[in-house]
Amino acid sequence: MDWDKLRIFHAVADAGSLTHAGESLHLSQSAVSRQIRALEDEVGATLFHRHARGLLLTEQGELLFAATREMTRMLDTASARIKDAKDDVYGELRVTSTIGFGTMWLTPRLPNLFEAYPDLSVDLILTETVMDLPMREADVAIRMKEPFQADLIRRKLFDVTIRFFASKSYVEKHGAPQTAADLASHRIVGHSPGYPQIQAGEAFLAPIYAGAHRARATVNNYFGLYTAAISGLGICALPDYLARDVPELVNVAPDLKSDPTTVYFVYPTELRRSKRVAVFRDFVLDELEKDGLLSG
Repeated sequence: MDWDKLRIFHAVADAGSLTHAGESLHLSQSAVSRQIRALEDEVGATLFHRHARGLLLTEQGELLFAATREMTRMLDTASARIKDAKDDVYGELRVTSTIGFGTMWLTPRLPNLFEAYPDLSVDLILTETVMDLPMREADVAIRMKEPFQADLIRRKLFDVTIRFFASKSYVEKHGAPQTAADLASHRIVGHSPGYPQIQAGEAFLAPIYAGAHRARATVNNYFGLYTAAISGLGICALPDYLARDVPELVNVAPDLKSDPTTVYFVYPTELRRSKRVAVFRDFVLDELEKDGLLSG
């Protein structure tokens, strides 16, 4: 089979649309359509069901897509190894992390990485969804839970605990609660129901929010909660590393805290010799050590 046709097929299957695939390939929709029809003639099977909302793979299309996905993964791996065989550290590293950690801890520290490795670029993918590293959806992940796949290398970074924080201005105006019962008379800004968060934090907060401590406002990520706390909107449950060395925030009800959650640095075994992964890992470890967060 012709690789160009397979490449175009893979793009269409991935996008679910001739138009979107054409945009990514810099080809017209008609050119993409011709290549797909030619490939279907070549394999003697229909690869897509056409309908008004896009394209769906047929059973034969699913089989071929699985093959092209594996071919793409192998090519990406080969490309990474070729680049990493050179002396200089350069090229793109795809890093995924949670929105809170990536926005508030990792991004502000990236200038230190780029100063040391000016030819390295980082594609930072911030999402609460766990991306598939063996399928090369990303090269590296910083995760709030230990991965279960056997073909991943993991390194423990630090432990996160959820605690209650409020701004100094809020405490001066409304006082600082000391116990769970005290929280009932304060304005709570909570995590949006159903939105992904640290499992230990969810277990810690559920009984509190279920009682007399109903949140007056909710936010669907920790960046929003951090901003709410800083602005004096109310008392917010935050990962303790976000409030570390932030003089505007006060830990209220200090005896209340979640069980610790371990944060891991994770990457596929096939990238174990990657210079880009190694320098990024060492950068993260160095920055955590500077902050006094790194686990022993």
